[in-house]
Amino acid sequence: MVAVTPTLPLLTPYKMGKFNLSHRIVLAPLTRQRSYDNVPQPHAVLYYSQRATKGALLISEATGVSDTAQGFLHAPSIWTREQVEAWKPIVDAVHAKGGIFFCQIWHAGRVSNSGFQPDGQAPVSSTDKPISSQVEGMEFTPPRRLRTDEIPQIVNDFRIAARNAIEAGFDGVEIHGAHGFLIDQFMKDQVNNRTDQYGGSLENRCRFPLEIVEAIANEIGSDKLGIRLSPHVNYMESGDSDPEALGLYMVKSLNKYGIAYCHMVEPRMKIGAGNPKFSESLLPMRKAFNSTFIVAGGYDREDGNKAVEENRGDLVAYGRLFLANPDLPRRFELHAPLNKYNRETFYTHDPVVGYTDYPFLEDTA
Repeated sequence: MVAVTPTLPLLTPYKMGKFNLSHRIVLAPLTRQRSYDNVPQPHAVLYYSQRATKGALLISEATGVSDTAQGFLHAPSIWTREQVEAWKPIVDAVHAKGGIFFCQIWHAGRVSNSGFQPDGQAPVSSTDKPISSQVEGMEFTPPRRLRTDEIPQIVNDFRIAARNAIEAGFDGVEIHGAHGFLIDQFMKDQVNNRTDQYGGSLENRCRFPLEIVEAIANEIGSDKLGIRLSPHVNYMESGDSDPEALGLYMVKSLNKYGIAYCHMVEPRMKIGAGNPKFSESLLPMRKAFNSTFIVAGGYDREDGNKAVEENRGDLVAYGRLFLANPDLPRRFELHAPLNKYNRETFYTHDPVVGYTDYPFLEDTA
């Protein structure tokens, strides 16, 4: 009698709304800084298609929604015709492999400097409080607080970017509401010191992200929309005094829109290093959310399998491991050794080194 090898939880199929996924390993959104002058480049065709498999979900790197959205050199955007056209062959390559591709759209807010801004102006934010120190060697210009009457324009920028993403062929969009960027700057009480309808109470601080959700859901359909949140993570000096209350308020509010998924970052997540001790503090949010729940933040093969097996997440997003192992699902299946990632080449601008030159399993045999 032939022994049947049990299927790893991570490698079981899953239906995410109208999308049939063949496994639960998601390519996390990863800023790679290879989109020269904010235009996606042909070398991204190879990078994304290397990591695509039939029925796999991939999320693009953070992609700017307007000329004020940039915070990093050579990060892609999707607000001009040239940018939309440049994304098309990249999306086509992922689809040719049978992958499902969502575009993460973002606005950096105060995580920027005047060098990235039109006419050298100050970055915009929920606040005029600057980021007090250098983070990872970056210099930040003190921001300008958005006027109440300017906020609808930013919401509209997200709406148009979402429409552009669908035109470029993406299957959906993910709103980047995490890691201290503009949306997080509105949600977190450590940053948001407004006194208008976008500040103060939890409801007011969450008004801006939920207006964006509503605008995009109306534009492209809620079944093509996800959002990434990091209520517990204090990155770029964006912390909150009650992260669990914030996370719960957001997922309960999101339920009203019937979006495709919520992508939540573990509290253990640290930029640069994962804490091996597992935290279950996303559980209240997971239980309160009615749709697909993606977990992220320092997962390995064992952690990911446990998260799915114990129903703490439907899907698991992998960043650094997927960056260094383009065939990560295959390696997990075979329990094969993993390539080590090289942190020094994460954000360099080389079109090959540290980008498309990580070997596949068969190349190392």
